[in-house]
Amino acid sequence: MPQRRVVTGRSQEPRQRFAEELRLLRAERGVSLKGLAEELGWDASSFGKMESGRTLGSPEVVEALDQFYGTPGLLLALWELAMADPSQFKERYRRYMVLEAEATSLWHYSVTMPPGLLQAPGYVREALVAGGLKGAELEQQVEARIGRQKMLEGEDAPPFRVILFEAVLRNSLRDPREWRTQLEYLVEASERPNITLHVLPFGSGLHGLVNTNVMFLRLSDARTVAYAENDVWGELVEETSRVERLHRTYDAVRDLALDPVKSRTFILRMLEEVPCEQST
Repeated sequence: MPQRRVVTGRSQEPRQRFAEELRLLRAERGVSLKGLAEELGWDASSFGKMESGRTLGSPEVVEALDQFYGTPGLLLALWELAMADPSQFKERYRRYMVLEAEATSLWHYSVTMPPGLLQAPGYVREALVAGGLKGAELEQQVEARIGRQKMLEGEDAPPFRVILFEAVLRNSLRDPREWRTQLEYLVEASERPNITLHVLPFGSGLHGLVNTNVMFLRLSDARTVAYAENDVWGELVEETSRVERLHRTYDAVRDLALDPVKSRTFILRMLEEVPCEQST
């Protein structure tokens, strides 16, 4: 096979290409970061982080840049590709992320934390900081996790069933305001037509997933795969017999959980216990 010819000499990795285009467009316009900030009304350091690849910025900022540079839709398209790029995730998750993006339906069981697809931004940040991330890597992983959630939005969003053990709803964040936001996010998610949310209360008894988070993905070729993990281990399971055993265990856990209406009421009652303002 002949070697691929390099046409532009620019990066083929979406995140790097996005940052590269931002730098080139600003250089062609002959404007400084400070000047760009004065024109568009955002902080110069934000544009600097985007051009260095430390952050991708928000769609509003990217749309403003598209308008400023006269590149209607180009930067936003590159931004969307960068947000969806599995290379931004840690190595052991990358294949899973590729499969997740192709899933036609999903099922999840959570032991101590809401699944990443249902974490509010404040929760995402605190969870990643607790895991030891900081600086540019932290910002990248926050954006990556929040960006994944877009797959559950829109008319063509896949159905998602999630079971939350009660510990998920008891292990609150340090900031009561952020915790209230997270609980409200779960209530809002439970009202979406494609999301079915169950709560498994304390006292439901032992079961086969006591210490294991698991996500099942139904793929377009009708296969189902699973990703099982705890705090120190994670594994993508593709062998049919193992996936089926895990799924039978999941179904047994679902039978122990509250139905969606009672689960929503359960979370609303917990919301009533959270103060609206952070105490001083």
